[in-house]
Amino acid sequence: MLVLLPPSETKRPGGDGAPLSLASLWSPSLRAPREAVVDALVALSADQETAARVLKLSPKRRHEIADNAALRTAPSLPAVDRYTGVLFDALDAGGLGASERSWLAEHVVIHSAPFGPLGALDPIPAYRLAAGTSLPGLPPLRRVWADAVSSALDTARPSFVLDLRSEAYAALGPVPPGIDAAYVRIVTASGDGGEVRALNHFNKHAKGDLVRALAQTAAEVTTADGFRGWADANGWTVRVAGDRELFVVV
Repeated sequence: MLVLLPPSETKRPGGDGAPLSLASLWSPSLRAPREAVVDALVALSADQETAARVLKLSPKRRHEIADNAALRTAPSLPAVDRYTGVLFDALDAGGLGASERSWLAEHVVIHSAPFGPLGALDPIPAYRLAAGTSLPGLPPLRRVWADAVSSALDTARPSFVLDLRSEAYAALGPVPPGIDAAYVRIVTASGDGGEVRALNHFNKHAKGDLVRALAQTAAEVTTADGFRGWADANGWTVRVAGDRELFVVV
């Protein structure tokens, strides 16, 4: 099983790891688009006013321009520790044991805008770039990433993909139709027994809780039906919502 997560706009600063090595990240076949996006971000950082406008930075966030300028030289942290915010706080990878973090390393990929899909423990620097940002000198990020990421997923050929990405990040790398996959939507039960989409906060929190539970149980899931069986056994309610789509009810 491969679990696909979105990144977070908020990130932990600093780090004590070696600088970014694009060649060592998940799926080396993605090195060319990674180089292109990193180069564009570093170049953009040379003009503070343009960078602030393109990245939509408030005055309080302008320090993130310096983060982008230092992408190739700054210290790194494992991706799952770099990201903060509701989803990653609920996942709390730093509070997991070594075997659970090994499960994350084997099964979890975080889909970033500048680096594409990252293994959970891939070391990365702090940065600022969202999925919908258009960088000067590059096509829209969807055109940079979508075909390359889909091809990388096809090459990886996981037995099953549990897609927890937001729609914006899923568009940066659709799961190929030949791979067994399920796109997850977090919903909440309404008073009449129906279902409605959960609020954004609970959506992210539930996804973090779900991945933490998968790691803590060392889940070995190879199909959508297998995931539903794991959910039933571990206190989660999962329902089929459509073709290649599941509802997780919270």
